[in-house]
Amino acid sequence: MAMSLRTILFDLDGTLADTAPDLAYALNQTLEHAGRAPLPFDTIRPVVSHGGTALLQLGFGNDLPRDEFEHLRAFFLDIYRNNITRSTNLFPGMAELLDAIEARGLNWGVVTNKPAWLTDPLMAELGLARRAVTVISGDTLPEHKPHPAPMLLACREAGSAAAQCLYLGDAERDIAAGRNAGMHTLVALYGYIGGEDAPQSWGADGMIETPLDLLRWLA
Repeated sequence: MAMSLRTILFDLDGTLADTAPDLAYALNQTLEHAGRAPLPFDTIRPVVSHGGTALLQLGFGNDLPRDEFEHLRAFFLDIYRNNITRSTNLFPGMAELLDAIEARGLNWGVVTNKPAWLTDPLMAELGLARRAVTVISGDTLPEHKPHPAPMLLACREAGSAAAQCLYLGDAERDIAAGRNAGMHTLVALYGYIGGEDAPQSWGADGMIETPLDLLRWLA
């Protein structure tokens, strides 16, 4: 079903870019630093969209003393920042999708919960910083997804009404944020969706298997 849209907005991790290999590398380096065994990539991948704290809880559990957790978190983030595009790339078909969006005279942007000190270098190193009409990070505003405020700021910066925007994400909070803002929403099934997730129940307008599947939703 085609929609009349002006702006396509993307979640970053697990939707626009396949960042899981570098976040898994950083987590396993942190586990090794702490004298623990690394985790299999397939165990780490479904947790990547939930951020660094969730990854550290996956690796170390929830019972670490606060100061030890903060030490490991700082180590993890330092390793990740220094290896932010070690193996990270756009998902297959995403470069062609961005070209097709721009060729249709539409604009696109990113709304992520990733902090700006990680979002900005990642977008720059992927060669996308100057192409995106808006990039809203997790600390751009006091609120973050699933709150609608970051989504509505992205709309304003893109010059579109919420109803003219489509948000693509791979987590339930992404779809909730888009719906809370009054946008159209799609689930990126190629992203970091775990076996316990039920994306068909998230209330999105649809689900896509590959980035290029989004084109059939454009008028």
